[in-house]
Amino acid sequence: MRKIQLEIVIPEKFKGKRLDLALSKLFPEHSRSRIQSWIKAGEVEVNNSKYKQRNVVNSGDIIKINTTLKSIDKHQAEHIGLDVIHEDKAIIILNKPAGLVVHPGAGNQKHTLVNALLHFDEKLDVLPRAGIIHRLDKDTTGIMIIARTIESYTYLVNELQKRNIKRNYKAIICGRLVAGGVIENKIGRHPVHRTKMAVTDKGKLATTHYRIIKKFQHYTYLDIQLGTGRTHQIRVHMNNEKHPIIGDPLYGKNTFIKKGIDASLREFIKNFKRQALHAYNLEFTHPISKKIISLKAELPDDMNNLIKILEMYD
Repeated sequence: MRKIQLEIVIPEKFKGKRLDLALSKLFPEHSRSRIQSWIKAGEVEVNNSKYKQRNVVNSGDIIKINTTLKSIDKHQAEHIGLDVIHEDKAIIILNKPAGLVVHPGAGNQKHTLVNALLHFDEKLDVLPRAGIIHRLDKDTTGIMIIARTIESYTYLVNELQKRNIKRNYKAIICGRLVAGGVIENKIGRHPVHRTKMAVTDKGKLATTHYRIIKKFQHYTYLDIQLGTGRTHQIRVHMNNEKHPIIGDPLYGKNTFIKKGIDASLREFIKNFKRQALHAYNLEFTHPISKKIISLKAELPDDMNNLIKILEMYD
């Protein structure tokens, strides 16, 4: 928990607005429901008097808030080792390993990144999703950004929505591409298999830029930049182009083994148990200093070994 004291004078443009609505605009780092709970608890004063959330305010009204930020994340803190690339008072940048679920859910209430973060910094319990700004799939490795304060969380979520946070991935896909390009179509929930996403006219527009790092005889090593951030976007887009990511258990299953490849290579790829996808670069404006931050996460050993094997049999 953290005590906060806020004071502000209502500007002219909010004259006649409901108290809760005006405050949600003046303090965007706090949700409207949280502000409403403060008003109901008598922790908000207007000109030294208690107001109800439906009461309207006038320009020049003096608002004082004296409250405590309470925990909104009830998940258990767990000591799970984290590969922290950078940390300061506002953010944490980490390199997520394969096999680590980001958010608790059905069947995954423990041993997730949220549980690990709540142990790493107990103050994160007052933030939505323990400060996580964006997610990676369970078996996708790589760089992630975590906010440590409500102000940083609000700023970074807005930056993500504005597409001002640059995210780059490396992937090894099936098939030998001729050139890089851009994939742009709509992604939504699969009409039959509800755990999957698919290219569908009922979905939301998704854009993926890709360039070739290296070509192999039957596979291609790609650098990918997200234009949008839809669920499973890269995996769905590459599979829809008939070039699924090696090892992806959900998209393009049983299509990784190409005809005519060496038996040893065949066995290695068959036993690659996750999608060969890694978020390696993150570029954004720091929420406090406003400086451009660019950080990288090294390619994991399993993908490095896969590349070496592909080079051996190229």
